[in-house]
Amino acid sequence: MNVPDERVFHEGECLMQARAGMRERMAALGPHVIRPFMTEQHQAFFAQLPFVIVGSVDAGGQAWASILAGTAGFIGSPDPHHLRIRARPPAADPLHRTLIVGASIALLGIEPHTRRRNRMNGIVERIDDDGLLVGVQQSFGNCPKYIQARQAEYAKRESAGPVHTATALNERSRPIVAHADTLFIATAHPGANHATTQSHALIAPRLITHGVDVSHRGGKPGFVRIDNDRTLTLPDFSGNRFFNSLGNIVLNPHAGLLFIDFDAGDVLHIAADAEIIFDGPELDAFAGAERLLRLTIRHVTHVVASLPLRWKGEPQLSPYLAHTGSWTPA
Repeated sequence: MNVPDERVFHEGECLMQARAGMRERMAALGPHVIRPFMTEQHQAFFAQLPFVIVGSVDAGGQAWASILAGTAGFIGSPDPHHLRIRARPPAADPLHRTLIVGASIALLGIEPHTRRRNRMNGIVERIDDDGLLVGVQQSFGNCPKYIQARQAEYAKRESAGPVHTATALNERSRPIVAHADTLFIATAHPGANHATTQSHALIAPRLITHGVDVSHRGGKPGFVRIDNDRTLTLPDFSGNRFFNSLGNIVLNPHAGLLFIDFDAGDVLHIAADAEIIFDGPELDAFAGAERLLRLTIRHVTHVVASLPLRWKGEPQLSPYLAHTGSWTPA
């Protein structure tokens, strides 16, 4: 089943790999680790999670990052080519309007307390009252870098708090970003459709590179700098060199950020335009950063006390952050 396919990376990813001097290595490695199906290990991993991070794109090409949660087992894999998620997004979540049969979708399964994570990008094949069925197009693992160890368990909330929308950060949302040690970022290739045809969604599994991606970013608390209420800057550390997120941004700047207040259960969905900064004194001053990502905010949705998860114990920062800097000395 694992037949090498040279189309695993699109032009934006290839440009970033070439700039980093990694294009030849990634061209050889990619087809062997990015598969058009899920291994048994990845199927079992998703099935034990109490939440999954979701990336989607709306009709205007804006990428959004979301989260779905449930008791362990709410995600299942009936076969290597499908994931079944028995959960539906709340009305305030951008996924509520982007979740359409035939749409591109990205899933990040992450288990913070073990620092394991797996990625799956695909197509929504079916939606019903219980949830959705996703057809696998790309499946691959990620390293444990920059993940803060904290353990989650599902804890259903009787009701969610109010929903606040804005075009910039405010006194409610600013502290969540300022104190964050984790965020998730969704990006999309400009060819990623809000919804393709039903017939396309049911094509036999193969690698599709023009889709949506959702990724994890971690750093020391405060690693996301608030330049002003509409501008954020964060360091980009060494990763797997696939450049899934940055490769999309090279071609399409519309990014979606997801911040979680792990204490209060608040969720921030931010739509922004992203710019990659490759050099300059700010980059030079931040230890461990290979690039900077500057994000101009266009929309913020702040859902108060909505996330049905409880986090056990104190988070343990990733040991990979020991040699990274912070904005204060920079």
